[in-house]
Amino acid sequence: MAIKISRTFLLRKLHQITGIAPLGIYFLVHMYTNSTAMSGEQVFEDHVTDIHHLPYLLFIEIFGIFLPLLFHSVYGIIISAEARPNGFDYNYGRNWFYIFQRVTGIFLFFFLTFHILNLRFGMIPGLNLTAVAGHADQAFNIVSREFQITWVFIFYVLGVTATAWHLAYGIFLFAVDWGILIGERAQKMALYACVGLAFFLSVVGINAMVAFNKKCGLLPSALCEEAEKKGVVEPNGSKRF
Repeated sequence: MAIKISRTFLLRKLHQITGIAPLGIYFLVHMYTNSTAMSGEQVFEDHVTDIHHLPYLLFIEIFGIFLPLLFHSVYGIIISAEARPNGFDYNYGRNWFYIFQRVTGIFLFFFLTFHILNLRFGMIPGLNLTAVAGHADQAFNIVSREFQITWVFIFYVLGVTATAWHLAYGIFLFAVDWGILIGERAQKMALYACVGLAFFLSVVGINAMVAFNKKCGLLPSALCEEAEKKGVVEPNGSKRF
């Protein structure tokens, strides 16, 4: 006897998968690249240049980032519109986490649209008009100038924090819905771990943002001096190690 699987079931599973891979993986890589700004302009721009030199980069962006992001965002808004929050009726932590997941998802739709148009394409009037893509040698200064604008910096802090939470709790929901976490104790411990992951990713992301205008970000600058020296370029074009 054939088992009939509904379209809604498949779409929700695909929504969960795209949130973990490739989008979750891309966020982690993005945080790593941004964190190299702790070691100075040259180190960061070297990493951005390496990304620009990836083979088939345009296809990776379209099929590995933009299309999964579009599907995940739009279908996430559909799910949120169908949701019936009950945090006030049943004041449990998991109910509020569910609400936060939907709220951050909606917020991220607008934040990521702004982020992509602003830094990837340089299309926000009155802000940055030079796309990071294709201008790796200017990438550090482009981002640095944007983060010197107070409201932009605050908006990005909210965006990084919302993304960190959305991913971390999304991992928890994925593990529960796919039968990886079954027991109550296992789910409770995993939930603590995911909240910790959200906090860690938020701190890493915010520290990277600060690093574009203060060496090493929120950490003592001495911690980044050695890495910065390795990225210094001599006048003849060679790197000094």
